[in-house]
Amino acid sequence: MMYDLFVIGGGINGCGIARDAAGRGLKVFLAEQGDLASGTSSASTKLIHGGLRYLEHYEFRLVREALIEREVLLRAAPHIIWPLRFVLPHHKGLRPRPLIRLGLFLYDHLGGRKILPPTRSVDLRRDVTGEPLREEYLHGYEYSDCWVEDARLVVLSAMDARNKGAEIRTRTKCTSATRQAGHWNLTISGKDEVIEARVLINAAGPWVGNVLTNVVRQNESDKVRMVKGSHIVVDRLYAHDRCYIFQNADGRICFAIPYEQNFTLIGTTDEDHQGDPSNPQITETEIEYLLSATAEYFRRPVTRAQVRWTYSGIRPLYDDGASKAQEATRDYVLKLEGASGEAPMLSVFGGKITTFRRLSESVMDKIAPFFPKLGKSWTAQSALPGGDFPHDDVDRRIADLQRTYSFLKPQNVARIFRAYGTNAEKMFAGARFAKDMGQFFGPLSEREVTYLKTEEWVQEADDILWRRSKLGLHLTADEQAALRAYMKPGVKAKPAKRVKV
Repeated sequence: MMYDLFVIGGGINGCGIARDAAGRGLKVFLAEQGDLASGTSSASTKLIHGGLRYLEHYEFRLVREALIEREVLLRAAPHIIWPLRFVLPHHKGLRPRPLIRLGLFLYDHLGGRKILPPTRSVDLRRDVTGEPLREEYLHGYEYSDCWVEDARLVVLSAMDARNKGAEIRTRTKCTSATRQAGHWNLTISGKDEVIEARVLINAAGPWVGNVLTNVVRQNESDKVRMVKGSHIVVDRLYAHDRCYIFQNADGRICFAIPYEQNFTLIGTTDEDHQGDPSNPQITETEIEYLLSATAEYFRRPVTRAQVRWTYSGIRPLYDDGASKAQEATRDYVLKLEGASGEAPMLSVFGGKITTFRRLSESVMDKIAPFFPKLGKSWTAQSALPGGDFPHDDVDRRIADLQRTYSFLKPQNVARIFRAYGTNAEKMFAGARFAKDMGQFFGPLSEREVTYLKTEEWVQEADDILWRRSKLGLHLTADEQAALRAYMKPGVKAKPAKRVKV
């Protein structure tokens, strides 16, 4: 079978491209060497945002595009994306207050904001957001952005691509790509199989250069600047639901964000990374940097003992020659190659999770000349799986679900709806009692595991614990061990300690 597109990479860009292309009538094959979102796309700061700091670098087009996308994506997936308010404390190291207010005015209006509330000034001496901060912070600003469950955004995009006819293969590595007369021959690992495709899309993220060098075997490849961003997750630092954006003395930005009910997420760093991008690790220097950065603002400094989890991701930026990692452009760069008559290849460099949908549309624009019957753009008005309900109807739908499935703890029903949206009904399907959900691993039921395996390409416990969810932060060691045993073929799982769910 001849495919129209062969996409290398199951991160947010690869899955977004596959979704858009399949919805326009193209035959798509996507190969991901690991699990979906197993690289950069599950290691972000989890924000759908315009990028306030990019205004300082005059990247107005990028900021405007990202600001517009916030509400497009909020409407498309209101179960995994929701509004957040960010507090920027002012201090003498920042620009003058009138200039910051002007920047926030632009931030409010560049993207045609309709849903999210506008910026407001905050008296930190009286407002609840001032309580965790040091006494010298008297004034600040509160503005809007959005939160996203990043790895779930990837999976939902892949599901939508599959629903529209795309072939999605995980744990499948493309090992070679050779041009033939008018098409590509692509070999994949694990199968004695050669895939033919008219166009090759290299959306391999941090491995984009590796694909060019070792799979396509180009003599000269565009340079990729790999920048590592690391985060720490600590015990919850404050009770309210707002986030903080802190500007550090070195010009870098640090966020403190309520996370998974009981924690606070702090990040990110920006460091150039060399070598293998497959398993980036936070360094002690980075941990100390994040602890020191927050200590400049919080009354009670965060200690090393409060760190419960860390993660790092590699941003595959286009090497634009910026002197500092934090100054390298976050905009995406698309490189289309192929002489007249040759099968084309398009490589994706950089990009933000916020703009993945627009990046996908730009890819379609680039390859449109090769597909005269390509359908029109469609994703701006289309919901992702489970997101087919009004963005402001989340609380009511959770309450309805809690009444229907009262045998589960309300917080567990809320977690399930936040993960699966209207698809939660497919998972529950006919359950009337807790026993109908099968074995439990803490709040995770056997029925949910089965759904994840059949619908969301899950094969291993970590796919669930750290990508489809962050239940790894909540399950006990015994519960995690029971889940791993359950998912290992041929090994009978020991029952997890049963708790009321």
